[in-house]
Amino acid sequence: MGRAPQKVRNRDTNPCIDEGDASLKCLDEHNYDKSCCSAHFQRYKNCRKYWHSVMLQRRGDGVRPDMPTAAERQELLDAIGGKPY
Repeated sequence: MGRAPQKVRNRDTNPCIDEGDASLKCLDEHNYDKSCCSAHFQRYKNCRKYWHSVMLQRRGDGVRPDMPTAAERQELLDAIGGKPY
């Protein structure tokens, strides 16, 4: 058997839950017309890209856990003045 499945809805391991939810809500509201929700999709991609780079940097620096907890992420975002994506 392989690894145990990760909990996708865990805010400590998934920093982009809000962006993903907004994308799905947009699709629901626009009858699944993807062209209407491209801004939401791009924001989700940018979120994933940003936090992935943070995770790689922490891993390279030997900081554990690789992904900052939800509280640590909020402190980081407050320090830079909001979401950079």
